[in-house]
Amino acid sequence: MACHLLIPAAGSGKRMGGDRNKLLIPLLEKPILQWTLEAAIASEAIAWIGVMAQPHDYPEFQKIFNRLHTTKPIRLIQGGATRQASVFNGLKALPTEGERVLIHDGARCLATPELFDRCDASLQTMPGFIAAVPVKDTIKIVNGKTIVDTPDRDRLWAAQTPQGFQVDLLKNAHLKAMELGWEVTDDAALFEKVGLPVQIVMGEETNLKVTTPQDLAIAEFILKSRS
Repeated sequence: MACHLLIPAAGSGKRMGGDRNKLLIPLLEKPILQWTLEAAIASEAIAWIGVMAQPHDYPEFQKIFNRLHTTKPIRLIQGGATRQASVFNGLKALPTEGERVLIHDGARCLATPELFDRCDASLQTMPGFIAAVPVKDTIKIVNGKTIVDTPDRDRLWAAQTPQGFQVDLLKNAHLKAMELGWEVTDDAALFEKVGLPVQIVMGEETNLKVTTPQDLAIAEFILKSRS
């Protein structure tokens, strides 16, 4: 059975210094979100896409969908006040046959179709995972401005998305979070809190999250080098 994809896209993009959703900012003449969607559409594994957004962004997002000319269903879903709330809304909107779900940040617009395919293949043998890459830099833990520890780099990975989960397990984790008032920054953390294993799938070094104007410049360079 094919995989379903949820894209949280309900943020404001304040760190980009703009006055609109950063996923609408042009990147080589296409909105950031369009690059993300094109990679997902090109993935053989993904059959359905849900985009969690705020209603004021619906018209602009719909224009992007219309330009894609795809037969894959793309559905707009009401976003929440937090990423966690948005993902839960997305889970509730999944088609009833959905058993596996990938969750991918809309701002990670450089992910390749091959990464989505690899993630779905991994999800068929594990309950949950995150895409990640090994950390190359030495990491320092500080108190104020004083270094207090240097963790072993061999055990450190930089988390990316997609993250992937069995749908029923992730829904139950979200319900538990609502019951107990847990607030987390990603779904892998929910899995960890309910005692479910989260494994690593090798991500991509170029799969950066466009958060600042500097990231936008790097993304332009990577896309030009690919073409």
